[in-house]
Amino acid sequence: MTKSPLAAIEQQLDRATELEADAAMATLRDAQDRLRELDGDSRIDDDRRAELEDRVKQRLRTVSERGAYNGGLGSAMNPSDDDAP
Repeated sequence: MTKSPLAAIEQQLDRATELEADAAMATLRDAQDRLRELDGDSRIDDDRRAELEDRVKQRLRTVSERGAYNGGLGSAMNPSDDDAP
């Protein structure tokens, strides 16, 4: 039996949580694109599609913020000689 497009996207979301930031962002953007392609498809439950779209947006923000936080924290904890007083 073939998996529904929304189930495949949901699996993609789960997989993205296990990836490094760059790979997770690429996976999430792909899921976002796939969800946009399904917009207006009469075979797709629009409420579930919208819910998944919200989850993808939230995950994109989370991964983006995590990357920004880790980047700033790393440089604060390990300053280069140029940054030292």
